Amino acid sequence: MASGAQVIPTERTRDAERTRAEILDVATHEFAEHGYASARVDAIAGKTSTTKRMIYYYFGSKQGLYVAVLEHAYRRIRALEQRLDVDDLEPVDALRQLAELTFDHHETHQDFVRLVSIENIHHAEHLLSSEAREGLAAPALAVLTRIMQRGRAAGVFRSDLDALDVHMIISSYCIFRGANRYTFQAIFGRDLLDPDRRAHLRRLLGDLVVDHVTAVR
Repeated sequence: MASGAQVIPTERTRDAERTRAEILDVATHEFAEHGYASARVDAIAGKTSTTKRMIYYYFGSKQGLYVAVLEHAYRRIRALEQRLDVDDLEPVDALRQLAELTFDHHETHQDFVRLVSIENIHHAEHLLSSEAREGLAAPALAVLTRIMQRGRAAGVFRSDLDALDVHMIISSYCIFRGANRYTFQAIFGRDLLDPDRRAHLRRLLGDLVVDHVTAVR
């Protein structure tokens, strides 16, 4: 092959990629719905155009599939964060948009919220085995670090907070809405995913993060 020649994916490669993506989509819902222990690879195979044998071929084992599901779920939100053009926004606007993006993602990807909750029940033992684990955090912190640095340089952000502090605040709020929806409603009679309250809760998150990061200390 000539140097610099474009490699065109074969139909077999494209089929493998489509099959793998289909398995991940179905497995994401299956693990989120039933948890790691109760989810069945047979059930996942039955809802896809492949077989249990092929699932093991692609992912090695049930645990391998579950870890791939976790990695895929985290990469999805990281990809969205990376596409946010924060460098062309004022730091306060960039921070608010990042918080709102996380709000929107977690609301529309409740399987992600459930997977995070399930993996915490397992003390993150599967996530800790992921060879891609470090890469799942870096993109989020890179975006937030740029925002925080620009905000401090402009004199509008506090100097005693780092990117991980702010990520924790945003993530806590967004995860809480989904993970505690039913218990919160049972106790307080308010649905945290009520569409009529969505705009209020979305704005509340932005206000909380911006007000905290810009507060005078």
